[in-house]
Amino acid sequence: MRTINKYRIAIYLLVVILGLASCNMPLSPQTPATATAYAARQTLSASIFKTPMSTGQANATPTSPANPASETSPTPVSLENVTPTPPVNLPPNVFPYFSQSGDTLKAVSAHFGITSDQITAPSGIAVSDLLPVGTLLGIPGFDESAYKYSMLALPDSEVVFGPNAVAFDLIDYATKAGGYINQYSELLDGKVYSGPEIIQMVAEETSTNPRLLLAFVEFRSNWVLGSPDGAEKDIYPIGFNAANDKGLYKELMITARFLAEGYYGWRYGTLSELSFIDSGKVKIYPPLNAGTIAIQKLFSAIYYEKYWQDAVYGEAGFLKFYEGLFGDPWARAVAVEPLLNAGDSQPVLTLPFLPGLRWAFTAGPHATWQIGTPRGALDFAPVTGEPACAVSSAWVTASAPGLVARSYRGTLALDLDGDGNEGTGWVLVYMHVAESGRVQKGEFLEQDDLIGHPSCERGNATGTHVHFTRKFNGEWLATDGYLPMILDGWQVFAGDGPYSGTLVRGYQTVVSNINGMSGSSIFRDDN
Repeated sequence: MRTINKYRIAIYLLVVILGLASCNMPLSPQTPATATAYAARQTLSASIFKTPMSTGQANATPTSPANPASETSPTPVSLENVTPTPPVNLPPNVFPYFSQSGDTLKAVSAHFGITSDQITAPSGIAVSDLLPVGTLLGIPGFDESAYKYSMLALPDSEVVFGPNAVAFDLIDYATKAGGYINQYSELLDGKVYSGPEIIQMVAEETSTNPRLLLAFVEFRSNWVLGSPDGAEKDIYPIGFNAANDKGLYKELMITARFLAEGYYGWRYGTLSELSFIDSGKVKIYPPLNAGTIAIQKLFSAIYYEKYWQDAVYGEAGFLKFYEGLFGDPWARAVAVEPLLNAGDSQPVLTLPFLPGLRWAFTAGPHATWQIGTPRGALDFAPVTGEPACAVSSAWVTASAPGLVARSYRGTLALDLDGDGNEGTGWVLVYMHVAESGRVQKGEFLEQDDLIGHPSCERGNATGTHVHFTRKFNGEWLATDGYLPMILDGWQVFAGDGPYSGTLVRGYQTVVSNINGMSGSSIFRDDN
């Protein structure tokens, strides 16, 4: 168990630097797996997987839980064995906090419940700027005794579909495990998907780490390593028990939702407490990282508080179980974190349609994907006079050069660094792109190359359009704040609520309107 005190978070960060939609609640809680069952499942896994993963192998063999091996090196210094050195140059009774990946003064002040001008910080940093990782900040009036749970859970890179996700072959792992998950299937949008394919699909589409989803399915159901009696009749393998969300796919989407609510709620400073299913609430310990809050949020949505700590941190809890399956996640994090840092910037992007044409800006910033993700997506509709939800004759285009990393289920992911890995660098995601005419995975596109036709395919859509959003190192990004979205010089600003917002370029302003009225039309210049 990793418990953070006022200095340990700083030590971990310095090690990293140097090493470089709605559902019902469950009907009843489930207690964590017993230690005996946990040990038996680890023994089973150890007998199946004998070769440790190697770094960067897309088709790697899963790690033996009996002898977990790190996929990366070096191993970070244990927080438990470090003698902390008190920070200097802070006034007395001021808590020293070292900034983490993705921190801004705005978010940090929200975490600690103070205003940004109360923080002792280096001069010249705007409240929404990304802070350099490891920046010393002084937090006045912080009372550690007011917080109940101060333990780390997982690094950020183990929660999002980030740089280390490509090293894990989920399908191969599940096949070798031989559990019931391989017999399971669902019909989704007219196609049958196997259990492992469903987990991989949810991981890619929601940008959630596939290791994490697979481990959570196993922890809750024993479907990956085992074949429990009655599994074929279990409509709630994870146990959310939501009346309208039966089956593995929908339960995984709920899982991804709660992870996102924790991760991005913490990243953007909108989440301050955990709410358990028995109505208990606790304040979140401010020095924790977004990955930890994601795990805490997920488990608080499925366990009563009296079971929660053991379920996450106990000897038979999820974190021990996860490390047994895949090795030390903190060791993997050293090679790939921080995911966000000062100095990161968006590449030059164009509007996602051809020059010389007029489209309608039908929706301002709204959820990039599922509930819980930041307001980072825009909707554009072609002005062609075609019937609602017809596959348009207009074309969606590449906003920058890149490699098509994914093209299925109405969605295309364009990888701008060209390595084919959605977890690294900048990725543009287009949704509601019709299957007919859509470019396929593996094709390299230049800026303005044709991607496909806007439509209503996939998701909830009442009119033909394209849903456009961005990821960086696996993290969904809001349109404004740090790393603002700028398209052909038009900067995006969120309105008061989802789907409202403006595009501003110089003295020009375009206001979003779902009906595509004249004030929402935008003409892409022929530069």
